[in-house]
Amino acid sequence: MPYRRDSDHPRLVSLTPARVGSTPGDAVFLPEANPWEAPWWRAHPSQRLIFIYLILLHVLGVVGLFLFPRPGAGVLLTAVAFTVLGGFGTTVAYHRALAHGALKLHPWVEQVLIFLAVWNGSGSPTTWVANHRLHHATADRDDDISSPKHGFWWSHLRWLYQRPDADPRRYCPDLAAPRYARWARVQSFVVALSVLAFAPFGLEALFWAGVLRLLYSLHGQCCVNSIAHMGRDAAGRWGVPRNVWWLGPLQLGAWGENWHVNHHDDASSARFGRGALQVDIGWMLIGLLERLGLATAVRRPRLRVAG
Repeated sequence: MPYRRDSDHPRLVSLTPARVGSTPGDAVFLPEANPWEAPWWRAHPSQRLIFIYLILLHVLGVVGLFLFPRPGAGVLLTAVAFTVLGGFGTTVAYHRALAHGALKLHPWVEQVLIFLAVWNGSGSPTTWVANHRLHHATADRDDDISSPKHGFWWSHLRWLYQRPDADPRRYCPDLAAPRYARWARVQSFVVALSVLAFAPFGLEALFWAGVLRLLYSLHGQCCVNSIAHMGRDAAGRWGVPRNVWWLGPLQLGAWGENWHVNHHDDASSARFGRGALQVDIGWMLIGLLERLGLATAVRRPRLRVAG
């Protein structure tokens, strides 16, 4: 199996490097040796719907900004609220709980957070977790699936549609249960609903609470793959994780993902921030859920990370 288990905590916490393309359907990149050198519009056959979705989302986003450059306070607050809730779903459920086993969520809380993540355009939990575990298996290397070493736009957006997804059967067999797998079948419906549900409240609400919320959330997540991996290590190597303080407030509910050195140095910890100055909104929610008995087996940091 391409993952290891921590000796003290038997839940799946991280991946060891697996041979790229060792089995059918397990290729990390496109058949071309350097897919990041391909034209930006050349989508992988398996990702054409993703490419169409991204183009449509950006076009509609521009239309929305043109029609309603200054939304009303109520519409803006609604958009922000759903962005925060979706961010919680991605950072707490997808990233910390499912991808790294850093905590165990009550089943109902877990499913609500998964719904919010899908609602916010994060995709199904199986695909998200498989891609993320593969990222950790190859982090800081040239075959990292989303490394900015291959260009900012490759790491920020292009890898989403120019390479096949990691195989969930290989990288997250622990998520094969129907409560996880079913989200892949309904994610398109949920995303469409997350836009159209605001239509009865007018075009302004449809664009801002629907389309522009999805667009903002998309780029907020993409910044973790790009900006938060554009650091240099002690040896001067470029394209490694870094902590980016100013990115946190822009991520709203996913605030905490910006402390990315901390996360890569101690990936099995549910807390990304270190100390009072490194705000971690996701960790605050986890603390609340733990006090309510809705989150258990919460893993604390083992490493002290500066910066």
